[in-house]
Parts: sequence; structure tokens; C-alpha cells
Amino acid sequence: MRTRSINSYLLLCCIIPLFSPFSLALSSGSIYNNFLQCLNTQTTSSTNLATILYSKQTTNYNSVLLAYIRNLRFTDPTTPKPQLIITPINPSQVSATIICSRKLGLQVRIRSGGHDFEGLSYVSDTPFLILDMKNLRRIDVDPIAETAYVEAGSTLGELYYRIQEKSNILGFPAGVCPTVGVGGHVSGGGYGNLIRKHGLTIDHIVDATVVDVKGRILNRKSMGEDLFWAIRGGGGASFGVVVSFTFKLVRVPEIVTVFNIKRYLTENATDLVYKWQFLMKDIDQNLFIRLLLQPVTDPQNRGKKTGRATFICLFLGDSKTLVSLLQKSFPELGVKEEDCFEMNWGKSVLYWANFDNKTSVDVLLSRSYEADYLKRKSDYVKEPMSKAGLELLWKKLVELDRTGLVFNPYGGRMNEIGSSETPFPHRRGNLFKIQYSIGWKVAGKVEEDKNIGLLRELYKFMTPYVSKNPRGAYFNYRDVDIGVNHNGTYKEGEVYGRKYFLGNFDRLVKVKSVIDPSNFFRNEQSIPTLKS
Repeated sequence: MRTRSINSYLLLCCIIPLFSPFSLALSSGSIYNNFLQCLNTQTTSSTNLATILYSKQTTNYNSVLLAYIRNLRFTDPTTPKPQLIITPINPSQVSATIICSRKLGLQVRIRSGGHDFEGLSYVSDTPFLILDMKNLRRIDVDPIAETAYVEAGSTLGELYYRIQEKSNILGFPAGVCPTVGVGGHVSGGGYGNLIRKHGLTIDHIVDATVVDVKGRILNRKSMGEDLFWAIRGGGGASFGVVVSFTFKLVRVPEIVTVFNIKRYLTENATDLVYKWQFLMKDIDQNLFIRLLLQPVTDPQNRGKKTGRATFICLFLGDSKTLVSLLQKSFPELGVKEEDCFEMNWGKSVLYWANFDNKTSVDVLLSRSYEADYLKRKSDYVKEPMSKAGLELLWKKLVELDRTGLVFNPYGGRMNEIGSSETPFPHRRGNLFKIQYSIGWKVAGKVEEDKNIGLLRELYKFMTPYVSKNPRGAYFNYRDVDIGVNHNGTYKEGEVYGRKYFLGNFDRLVKVKSVIDPSNFFRNEQSIPTLKS
């Protein structure tokens, strides 16, 4: 169930000429037939287009709709549903979809893996169509050139699998959840456990294919460097439909090391977290240690709650080297060789996705996902939290009981890339990024309001410790609490836009105003145009 009111969103106020055929489409009583007829005139494909177009009357409409909804909040019967869903199999069908959507006055929502935390890739309060990229999943890995051509409907797991088919010394810096869609992941930057060594996913794009508002199929050369800059972390769905990327892969050692170490408050967790803040910004770039802070049952007193810090590591090297490094830099954690597991990079992907060591790599090809009701928020930290602040944080976590925090370290390569080289600005000067999380199993507005309220309370508590003016946020941890664009205006877009993109927001607006002046590609947190 949605927790926000966006009923007046855009109001079709600034694109009346574009949407004038809409009343005709509705009065005909057959949006599906009109759209199918339009598709047939716009493409010469041999595909039976009826097999990739679904209306509410189509037998498997619901199964296609629900297949990639990863947040159960948006499966409620009252959640607005698309008039149509289309699952194109080639770029020309994507082009035809855009042309026909404009002609018939349907807004387009573009969905790859469906992990948009606020459902903006598959929910709208205006008549809309879901452009589902699930069939655009071709991946070609060239181990000689060390590149990969990847269509936007592919998942990260599928990409990792195909890389491992060809090489055990090549990898790719992206997220740790295998079912995340490549298109959406790249849209906001792409963050993973290779960030300190190799930066973000967007730092490794060498080419892309985009369908623009006119239906043109563009590559890097034909789209120009401004649009190519914008789609690398600026929210690709604001500018067009990104169909594919060409990535430069990275070298990884034949042996990497992982560990997962838990420390309770009674085991000096506060001191360890405090030290971690100072350590990660300057330590060896080959080391990444993520922190998970959460309230748990006290193992020494089952009737009470306590705090626990989990240290999750990826090291690009062997365990002996890792232990030696940490004994010098972080002896307080007490890491021993028996705590560590050596494996190749491909196996580490499974480890970080919470699969055991006996799991076949084939699991990366699975798109099955156990969805929850959930809410996420984000922050950036530029100054270390004091021990007193951390102790208050533990108390707050135990008080709220249901919420958790993930601290993702920066430093390394992220300190070497300028904030304007891509739209993603949160690079130098940040110690770590925070993801706030809460999940629940029971449907209903009462349960939803309670859980989201808890997360908002934790977010409010953290205000003194995080970035300011503006308080930054990570675009891929979508959060409508920080601002929503009801009317498509620059003023409303600026509220969330500067939190996601800081000083890069105005350049994104200028690119948007040139490539999509009518603001056809839009959602509640899209980049607005200057005219709007």
C-alpha cells in the first residue's frame, strides 16, 4: 500500500499536445488493440507482437506484473496497475513502444530487475505502461578485450556467471545481490564490494545504447557525450530507455579472501566500530569491510536485547596477507586465519549473496527472490561518530528493535575520482555510506505505518552525525521521503535532486531539457526540465 499522495503528479499540465489523443484511446474501449495496431505499423519485426503485449484481460497479466515486484508494499489491490505491460525482445520494439506510448498518451515506467525500493519503475497514478526489460538479457563477454556487452534486462548474477564462464581472473565492480537488474543498478551509480579498489559500476562503462523520446536508437557517438555522461549515474529513466551497456571488466587475483565476524556490545563492539571509521579511508585498497549494526537477543541473557556489529570482508589476496595486514592495522578485531576463507572471485560472489560454499555457481542464473514488505533510506558520513554517539546509536537500535544499519566504507579509488566526472557526486570526503533498513511480513496499513515510522525515527536520530546542506542520499536507495515531484517542476525536482546529485543536478537538468524537452520520461523523482 502506498504511503504517499501523488494523485496530482504532473497533471498532464505541460504536455497537453502530446497527450491529446488519450481521451480517444480510452473512449475506444480498447487500449490494447490500439497499441498493438500502432506497434505493427512501427516495427517490421517477425515477432508476433501479441505475445509480448499484455492487458488486464490477458490471462498471464498478473503473473508478469508480479514477477519483478520486489517490495510487497506494492502488491496491494489498491496499488495502481498498468494499462499495459510490454516485454520487448529487441531495441526496435523498444523504439516502437516509445513512439506508440506517446501517440496514445500512456506514461512509460521502465523496469529491469524490479528492486526499486519505492516501486517507481512499476507504479504510477496516471495511466501508464510498464516497459519490462526482462527479455533484453543478452550478455557477451570478450576475455581478450576484457569487455562485456550487457543488455539492461540482465541481472548482476547473470553477468557474474558469464564472466566466470570465460575467465577466472576477470571480475566486475557491482552490487552483491544477484537478482538486481543491470539497468536500474547502473542508473544510480552501482555500488559493491570492489568500490575501494575499482570505484563504481558507472566508472567502467565504455559505450551504451539508448532509445530516446523520438524512438531513435543511439550509441555513445550518436547520443553525444552530454547524454552519455547523464545516463552513468544520473537516473537513466529520466532521459530515455537504456537498452545495453558495454563495460570494461577488471582484473581480480586468482585467490580472494572473505570473512564474517560478529561482535556484541559485551565484546567491545563500540570500540571496534569507532576504530573502523578511521581505518577504512586509508587502508589498502584491496580490502573492503562492510559493517552491519543491528539489535539482537543477548546470547548471555536471553531475556534482553543488545547490539551486534557484523564485519563482512572481501580482500583481493590470500588469507595470510590479510591477517598480517589486520594484525598491524586492526588488531582489536582479532582476525585469525581460521576465520578466513580463500576462494576465487566467483565463489566470493556467492559468499556475499549468503550462499554456502557448496552452492553451485548456477544459482546466479536464478531470478527467484523472496520478497518482503520493506523500506530503505540512506545517508553519507563525513566525520567519524564519537564513541558517545555510537553508544547512543546502540541504545536507539535496541529501543526501536526492528531497524538495522549497514555502513559501507569509502576511501581508495573513490577518493581519486572527481565528483563531477559522472553524475554520482558522493566520492571524495566521505568516510562511509549508510543504508537504513526495515522489513516485515504482515500486510496492512497499520503494520506499514508502524515499521516505516520506526525507520524514520532512526533516520531523524542520525541527523547530527551525517552530511548537511544538503543531507545527501544515494539514488539507488530510492526514498520518496526526501522529496516528490507532483507537478514536474524544477522547484520540486530540486528538493530531492540536490540530495541525490549535489552540484551535478543543474547539468542533469540541462541535458534533460535538450534530450526530452516535453518531459515524457518522468516519475516522482525524475530529473525535471528547465521549462517545467
